[in-house]
Amino acid sequence: MSTENIKRVKSSDIELKERVVAINRVAKVTKGGRTFSFSALVVVGDGNGVIGYGLGKANEVTDSISKGVEDAKKNLMKVPVLKGTIPHEQLGKYGGGRVFLKPAAHGTGVIAGGAMRAVLESAGVTDVLAKSKGSSNPHNVVKATVDALLNMRDAYTIANTRGISMKKVFNGGEVNNG
Repeated sequence: MSTENIKRVKSSDIELKERVVAINRVAKVTKGGRTFSFSALVVVGDGNGVIGYGLGKANEVTDSISKGVEDAKKNLMKVPVLKGTIPHEQLGKYGGGRVFLKPAAHGTGVIAGGAMRAVLESAGVTDVLAKSKGSSNPHNVVKATVDALLNMRDAYTIANTRGISMKKVFNGGEVNNG
């Protein structure tokens, strides 16, 4: 992930909804037997373009989820959501996880697998077509989806970076006078 276009957000002034993506039970074998603990992958979002993900580990499921939520609130990012969908097609990569996101017409719904669905719905995307091509590991799929969303740019951002008007962005640099 490139760090120059990540838009960080403070969690203090936002109402966030949390979604548990995956809970994993891990065992540590000691001379006294097996000790079980839990790790939870959690996604939080405000449903309006702000998302974050976090990993929590603890001896109890509830504790690991709450630790995951705290971690996710520390990593909040702003992503572009236009009229319930995404601005353009985008590939996202993280480790072995590869995802493809494509904008969809209003009423399509979120056509996506489990880990991707949690991220997209938390971000407030209501219409999108998504495909996971690669690892099905929830950690990598969540990070690849966030990578794809962070690499998206809406027309306003492009106009500001190029220093041109919105009309020029949509007309390919030429203004039609007639």
